Amino acid sequence: MSYPQTNAELIQMLHEHDVKPTQQRMQIAAVLFARPQHLSADQVLDLVNKMEGAYVSKATVYNTLGLFTRKGLIREVIINSTKVFYDSTTHPHHHIYNVDTGMLMDLDADEINIEGLPTPPAGTRIDGVEVVIRVRPAN
Repeated sequence: MSYPQTNAELIQMLHEHDVKPTQQRMQIAAVLFARPQHLSADQVLDLVNKMEGAYVSKATVYNTLGLFTRKGLIREVIINSTKVFYDSTTHPHHHIYNVDTGMLMDLDADEINIEGLPTPPAGTRIDGVEVVIRVRPAN
């Protein structure tokens, strides 16, 4: 994925994913797609509200992140019930999460070989497998 560099490219990307480019969605998208990164909703809120002339509410951030996830613009990476990251890299890949530092890093999909997946329930198919490897310092 190439990251949009201009407002016109952001608008085009949102249109391509059937998302109406409101001012607040554009501000949130500008933060999310500045580079490949993993951000929490609170980090997105903080970064957007530090932009000159920008203000979004927490509810708007959560609603927009949910919309962007449903539309395939970002991926939701659930670490636990209280820790969720939004990933601007949407191609298949896995993650390494440092429990002590809270850092989430990408891991290429081909670095993990997954075999022996169960047969999915009748009428369903496996849509993907995402692995989060939790690490901490060895000492």
